[in-house]
Amino acid sequence: METPEDDVVDGAIGDVQRMTDELLTRARRRHPGVEFSIAIDPVTTMRIEDVLKELQQELTIVLVTNLVQQARRLSRHTLFLFEGDVVEVGPTDEVFSDRPRSPRTRDYVQGAFG
Repeated sequence: METPEDDVVDGAIGDVQRMTDELLTRARRRHPGVEFSIAIDPVTTMRIEDVLKELQQELTIVLVTNLVQQARRLSRHTLFLFEGDVVEVGPTDEVFSDRPRSPRTRDYVQGAFG
């Protein structure tokens, strides 16, 4: 059964996807033929994460990542999506525990896929 929280999550996911699509479209228009990637070196990654940790004190940050360790370091709450479906939502330490609620979450965290 869907709850009002589900509607909020679905709306937020749609907003993030639309913003991402818009940013990529703008970037591709300005730089045709260039493939965009956010792969950066570990030192820069850690610097960015340090800034995000500081900002978390004053702001809500939505971080989209496929890196489990990064999500563990930076988030208090996690929403796990698989093929566009919400699989699990909860406190990060619970979602990434040895006993997440969903078997798909457990399989992803343990590296069975992804």
